[in-house]
Amino acid sequence: MCADFESRFDVDYDGELPESVDKAALTRMETVAHILDESVRVPGVGFRIGVDPILGALPVAGDVVSAAFSLYIVAESAYLGVSFTTLLEMLANITIDVAGGSIPYVGTVIDALWKANKRNVELALEDLAEAVEPDRSSDTIDGGIDIPVEPED
Repeated sequence: MCADFESRFDVDYDGELPESVDKAALTRMETVAHILDESVRVPGVGFRIGVDPILGALPVAGDVVSAAFSLYIVAESAYLGVSFTTLLEMLANITIDVAGGSIPYVGTVIDALWKANKRNVELALEDLAEAVEPDRSSDTIDGGIDIPVEPED
């Protein structure tokens, strides 16, 4: 198991990540998310913003560039084996970020608060950890009886 991976976002995902997960890919995803969503501390407030709201200040083009970087996280997640429904959730987060960010004046605030990239990394980690959980459906119920069956000759 890939138990030694610690997220910089302090994600509390249940279980462990599969051994097959590319830790370098996870690190790249978290780096992109950190740069876009939390790379700059706002003085005196303790709140962090990233490049995303700064790019969003450029009408349309800034949101398109930001969305392209955000799609990298989705593509890398797909490569790692994240489920289709989680990928759809990730695309919905990006859509909300781009649509909200394109609203004049208010969009920059939405970009700073929504943090779609951080959410998407968390979704990917949670999904990958769920894939490792053992299947409990075949477990016997406590107190069950095993009946040996011998093959016929």
